[in-house]
Amino acid sequence: MNDGIEHRTGAARASVGSPEPGGERTLRLASFNVENYLNGTAPKGRAKSPESKREVRRSICAINPDVLALQEMGDADTLAELRDSLRAEGCDFPHWEHIAGHDADIHLAILSKLPFLARRPHSHESFLLHGRRFRVRRGFGEVDLEAGSGHAFTLITAHLKSANPIPEADEAELRLAEAKLLREKIDARLAAAPETRLIVLGDFNDTQDSAVIRTVMGQEPHRLIDTRPAEGQGQAFVKPTDPGALRTVAWTNYHPKEDAYTRIDYVLISRNLAPDWLPGKSYVLAWPNWGIASDHRPIVAAFRMPD
Repeated sequence: MNDGIEHRTGAARASVGSPEPGGERTLRLASFNVENYLNGTAPKGRAKSPESKREVRRSICAINPDVLALQEMGDADTLAELRDSLRAEGCDFPHWEHIAGHDADIHLAILSKLPFLARRPHSHESFLLHGRRFRVRRGFGEVDLEAGSGHAFTLITAHLKSANPIPEADEAELRLAEAKLLREKIDARLAAAPETRLIVLGDFNDTQDSAVIRTVMGQEPHRLIDTRPAEGQGQAFVKPTDPGALRTVAWTNYHPKEDAYTRIDYVLISRNLAPDWLPGKSYVLAWPNWGIASDHRPIVAAFRMPD
């Protein structure tokens, strides 16, 4: 396709949802910045090592998500290579979407065991900052997915401007401008269909107290809920309504320059999804070789899946 978006639906239907006692099934959604998952053909010539790619696949298969949002993915051929390798290792994602924005190397992707009902990719978004026009480098991915008969939800994924400085503008201002555009997409979806069960996830490159995250989460009555996955699946969960007691380990990214571990990856949900959200089964993957795979750790949010 010529619009920078690649998508395909496989013929096979993968097994969806994890069976639970009593016949209920759990739906797992994950987000993972795979840190420059590139081949040697990438424009800047950076290629991810086989060892690093192997650990990425091991992490994904350990989670076995039903839907997976990827950031820093290479081109569509590189995504196909990842899908083929995952399938060979028993993790099949028949449905996929690849969103190529302005960035020459890294893109967004969505892998899914659930069929897509609709796609609304946003790969050519731009904004004015101090009289100069900038493009959202990675765009935004938006899809509707079917999670059982008569049950659907919308997923929007993003990778906002990093903390790396650029000469053209202040990186924090650029990230906030991208966050405002992302929130516009959220509001547009909720205005068109207020009953939408919405999940917004990805690498937002900022901390929870920042203007960026406050902007993406929005205001009432459409303020999103921060699921805040943490280490220790089902252990010592503390409700996000009590910030003073959040002592679970929830960092998602390592910054070598500051030698700091921060939470900059998120799964945010609309309030009508809260009754089906399973906090005790939502987590950050605490994987021994996480640093070989990426400078980010994958995060998982779990939901009760309708029969």
